[in-house]
Amino acid sequence: MENLDELDKTLLRLLQQDAKMTTKELAAELNLTISPVYERIKRLESLGYIKQYVAVLDKTLIGQPVTVFCQVSMRYHNEAFIEKFEQTIQDLEEVQECYHMAGQVDFLLKINLKSLNDYHDFVKYKLSKLENIGTLNSTFVLKEIKHNIGYSI
Repeated sequence: MENLDELDKTLLRLLQQDAKMTTKELAAELNLTISPVYERIKRLESLGYIKQYVAVLDKTLIGQPVTVFCQVSMRYHNEAFIEKFEQTIQDLEEVQECYHMAGQVDFLLKINLKSLNDYHDFVKYKLSKLENIGTLNSTFVLKEIKHNIGYSI
């Protein structure tokens, strides 16, 4: 963050709110001309502050209204088993996010699906087939209260 001044931070906040803002619109918001805004964006991209630009979809409209957080505990905790799990989970399209955790649970998965039956099939035919899984604990989202994809800068 030491490379960022207040204009950079404001620019990042604006892009998090609406990544489709044009350089002209951003320049107007920042009281700058287009050229320095363009250069700032390119610098922020090259430094890795901006990783990608995405469209955030409505999970209900695309037919994936069921959100499940699945806690996975491994039987054995050696490097080979952990790396194998991490590699395999990349190929499971149902898994939206995966975090390696410290504590009683080894991994936390966020999964979005069409229905509870689809989750049942996912666990039965895919997740339970992964080597070295000890226990699974599933938590189902009843209502999404807050979903913020941006970071406080």
